[in-house]
Amino acid sequence: EENLRSSTGRTLNVHLVPHTHDDPGWLKTVDQYYYGLNNTIQEANVSSILDSALIALSKNPKRTFTYVETKFFSMWYATLDAPSKSLVKNLVDSKRFSFANGGWCMHDEANTHYIGMIDQTTLGHAFLKKELGVVPTVGWQIDPFGHSATQASIMTGGVGFDALYFGRIHHRDLESRREDAECEGLWSPSHADGRGEVGSTF
Repeated sequence: EENLRSSTGRTLNVHLVPHTHDDPGWLKTVDQYYYGLNNTIQEANVSSILDSALIALSKNPKRTFTYVETKFFSMWYATLDAPSKSLVKNLVDSKRFSFANGGWCMHDEANTHYIGMIDQTTLGHAFLKKELGVVPTVGWQIDPFGHSATQASIMTGGVGFDALYFGRIHHRDLESRREDAECEGLWSPSHADGRGEVGSTF
């Protein structure tokens, strides 16, 4: 237990979240990622990830799984037979199969126009609401190249997220947070009119 204590003497709680991050187009096309084609570029077979997750969840009621990119989920869900769709709906209802972010993809922040961020998030959330009656409540930005005020102000609280988890913070900020065992924070984006209270993110 001493290994779990920070320099401040407080206990560090670690949460493991089985999840995905499957880019709908980065090094390969959407179909190549989904079907596991052209693995000379990168090994990835998204349909197998979802198939194996469904099997694992059905075998063990203690397991959970979090999915992120709705584009791939929608492709996979369309191939399921009625009993499998029913199983997925039951797993979603019991919160064993959940969605974080829930956009069509996990958008970048630093160089993406806010309209694109809004549109792809709306598309993903609309699909999940229509098919499964669920809308994600947690933002999951683990692969952005920089952060934007748009993410904190519009794309978190503005789309109903209670929290946002993200990766790639500045190395000095990360070192300070590790040293102080303070990984949570309140992100108050600056606005052109000087107001920072609108859209604050926990």
